[in-house]
Amino acid sequence: MVILLVTTFSDVGMGNEKIPRQLLKVQGEKVESRKVLYFALCTLHFTLCTLSVLAQSDTTRPNYRTLRWILAVESVAYTGSIYGLSKAWYKTNSFSKFNVSDDAHEWKQLDKVGHFFTAYQICRNTAGIYQKTGITRKQAALYGALSGFLFLTPIEILDGFQYPIYGFSPSDMVANVIGPSLYLGQYALWGEERIQPKFSFHPTSLAKIRPELLGRNLSEQWLKDYNGQTYWFSVNLASFAPHSNLPKWLNVSLGYGIQNMVGAEVEKSQSLGYDPYRQYYLSLDIDFRRIPTRHKALKAFFFMLNTLKVPAPALEFNRKQGVKGHWLYF
Repeated sequence: MVILLVTTFSDVGMGNEKIPRQLLKVQGEKVESRKVLYFALCTLHFTLCTLSVLAQSDTTRPNYRTLRWILAVESVAYTGSIYGLSKAWYKTNSFSKFNVSDDAHEWKQLDKVGHFFTAYQICRNTAGIYQKTGITRKQAALYGALSGFLFLTPIEILDGFQYPIYGFSPSDMVANVIGPSLYLGQYALWGEERIQPKFSFHPTSLAKIRPELLGRNLSEQWLKDYNGQTYWFSVNLASFAPHSNLPKWLNVSLGYGIQNMVGAEVEKSQSLGYDPYRQYYLSLDIDFRRIPTRHKALKAFFFMLNTLKVPAPALEFNRKQGVKGHWLYF
């Protein structure tokens, strides 16, 4: 649940880089409104998911009454939140004509990975809720994928009417679609989730260079400082080799990060004396869902924990240093 916040606010730094100085205060107010509303929505998703796990029945018969109640509660909460978002987030700026402003060239596309991650996790959380009503996993995956797409699409459309502070970003929309598609595709192919997007973060010294953009303290930096964010594709080995003796919970993770980005654009970072570059990682991970337990609360905790990449030794590949080892990377 908490990690959903990371990528949902991926436009924070990007926006400050684009916006004229006189609009920075307005942008800050909108960012705060965005945080509150997203936190409320993500908390709702996690709360419903946790309660559904704790209240799970032993019967395999679909409980359509519960499903209807879940859909009703989500619909009301979602509609109210989007309405509040349109009033609070955009209250200091009048709506403009719809404009397209693609920012695919910024932050070496790490913010797009963030959009993908957010959409995937919303899909995963809602699908987890739907599964506990007794419907099939493929049905739950389909409903979850629709939720992941529908949750973010109105926000992107609202951005299109907020030019020049924001604008509709086609690359954001593509990332928002790919996230749920990966989740749904796995259930269509394998009937289970074998590849899991995950997140990790560590503080960097670069935030001190431009604290207004990368964050003034840790509570801001884990949202804004892309240099400390790493996104992972965590692959469960045993699911691809079911007859092996590999531990069921053992994963191999491929990670992506960036370094020396003190501006949204490469040219801006270079003008400040930094040489931005991409980072690729190879590490081990744990699939907590595959750790056997009968404790329902622990299952709910493992479900939430599976959004995080566990600290582990890692190999890093980048164009400046070649291959670099980390005894412990997060």
